[in-house]
Amino acid sequence: MFNPTRDQVRDFFFESWRKFTDKLPLTPLEGMALEIMVDHPEYHQILSRRDQYVDRDYAPENGDINPFLHMSMHLSIREQISIDQPPGVRAQHQRLCASLGGVMEAEHAMMDCLAEMIWQAQRARTAPDASIYLTCLAAK
Repeated sequence: MFNPTRDQVRDFFFESWRKFTDKLPLTPLEGMALEIMVDHPEYHQILSRRDQYVDRDYAPENGDINPFLHMSMHLSIREQISIDQPPGVRAQHQRLCASLGGVMEAEHAMMDCLAEMIWQAQRARTAPDASIYLTCLAAK
C-alpha cells in the first residue's frame, strides 16, 4: 500500500502545479490532481510559492485548513469513485452530487465522512472500517 510522507505529498502537488504552469505533460494522476487544484483558486498562491509554503504547518485548532490534506482527500475520494471502492461509494457520490448541487459540494460532504472513518480507526487503533464511511455517507 502506498503511504507517502508529508513531504512527498506536498512535492507531488507543487510539482504538478509547476508542470501545469510550465505547460509540461502531466501523468494521469497529476492531471486528476490538477483538476482539483484548478477548482481551488484559493490555493494557487500557495502552489506557486513552494519555498514559502513547503514546510508550513497548519493547525486546525487555530482554524487553519491544510490545503495539501484537503486536496489529498479530494484525490482519494475521486480514486475511490473511479473504482467504486468501497463498493457503493460511487452511488453515494452520484446521490450527493444530485442532492447537494455538484461534484465539489458532494466531495466536501464526503470528506467529513472520510475523516470520521479515519478518526475512528486511529482512536480504536484498527484498520479503517468502510461501513462507518458508507453509513455516514448514507446519512448525508
